[in-house]
Amino acid sequence: MFVLTKKIKIFSLTLIILGLLGIAFGFYSAPSTIEEAKEIIANSHHGDDHASNHDYPGEANSSMIESNKEHNSEHSEGHEMSHDEHVFHQLANRPWAAVYVAAFFFFMISLGTLAFYAIQRAAQAGWSPLLFRVMEGITGYLLPGGIIVLVILLLSALHFNHLFIWMDPEVVEHDKIIKAKSGYLNVPFFLARGVFYLAGWSLYRYFSRKFSIAQDNSNDISNHVKNFKLSAGFLAFFIVTESMMSWDWIMSIDPHWFSTLFGWYVFASMVVSAITVIAIMIIFLKSLGYLEKVNHNHLHDLAKFMFGFSVFWAYLWFSQFMLIWYANIPEEVTYFITRLEDYQIPFFGMLVMNFILPFLILINSDFKRLNWIIITAGIIILVGHYMDVFNMIMPSAVGDQWSFGVPELGSVMFFAGLFIYIVFDSLTKAPLEATGDPLNKESEKFVY
Repeated sequence: MFVLTKKIKIFSLTLIILGLLGIAFGFYSAPSTIEEAKEIIANSHHGDDHASNHDYPGEANSSMIESNKEHNSEHSEGHEMSHDEHVFHQLANRPWAAVYVAAFFFFMISLGTLAFYAIQRAAQAGWSPLLFRVMEGITGYLLPGGIIVLVILLLSALHFNHLFIWMDPEVVEHDKIIKAKSGYLNVPFFLARGVFYLAGWSLYRYFSRKFSIAQDNSNDISNHVKNFKLSAGFLAFFIVTESMMSWDWIMSIDPHWFSTLFGWYVFASMVVSAITVIAIMIIFLKSLGYLEKVNHNHLHDLAKFMFGFSVFWAYLWFSQFMLIWYANIPEEVTYFITRLEDYQIPFFGMLVMNFILPFLILINSDFKRLNWIIITAGIIILVGHYMDVFNMIMPSAVGDQWSFGVPELGSVMFFAGLFIYIVFDSLTKAPLEATGDPLNKESEKFVY
């Protein structure tokens, strides 16, 4: 049995406390009035750069304004948001967006692990049973992490922030595009879908872990068979709900833009992040003397998945970018124009960290067996995919009023500490080896 050490507790609680202080500072320093926002901009060294034309968060920037003249003219009848009010909403959104990015990032690691775990169960993979309890521990964050995300969405629906502009009835009333989507994008249905997604994922996690632990003390493989059937059914449920979750929780922040590839894109990001965390967790646990039967063959396979899904993510990123950019449809291409103009460092930085560096580091087969190489590549991948989530959410939520400072760092620290504590606490609830799994012996003898 794994024992939660005092060092892990202190480290995780320290991150939580420091993170809370950073988050509190972010909300304290955010403007509460338009006048405060104007003062912040006036004191900013790049205030002149913000004097460009913008409409609502997530809509086209100055290079796309011409294509939206007809739409904007409808707002001129007493409803069009002034530039000062718009900038105020962007600055006020920043601490909320920082918290939301970090909350979603750590939640998606747990959800990606659940999907990877279900794939192993449904495929009856022989190499991975020794890793099951680590995966189950990581998915322990799924429910609390998901509840936090839902609370943020609820607070958005109650107008504590302006992350989702379609939640503003006045915006919907004067916006033909958003109004046409109101049958799907309305608060009651939106929140109900979120509860439905999380309930389905959490129920699978509960019953699958229950069968997994019961199999340890069983004289037959009935619980293993139940897990196989349950996992196969769950994957069908997951692939639909994960795509819908991506549309709801991320893509709808910019309700004028859409991509039919977006669900797969988010899936690739969450799975490669999840596999990376699994590998790092296993290396750490082995350094403490646990998981003695897990060897470099298992880590080599995890590193192969890290490499493969990094390439898969790059393929999806390029497919989405190339098709949208080549078609040059204003409603679609504005998504990338905003990021290329205002988010150059995180936009191109994530390409380097999510594809180029993992590709160069992990392409060598021998490197996949070296712990320090896997950890180095893993840290790069995790930072890169945090930047990916940052790029997906921030431009639509705060426009060009972004930076990476205390609110963002505090949010990452808080959710990292919470994630570490919950995951390691989950590992104490059951033996780290699924001894009753019928494929356990095959996993012990696995050679890549």
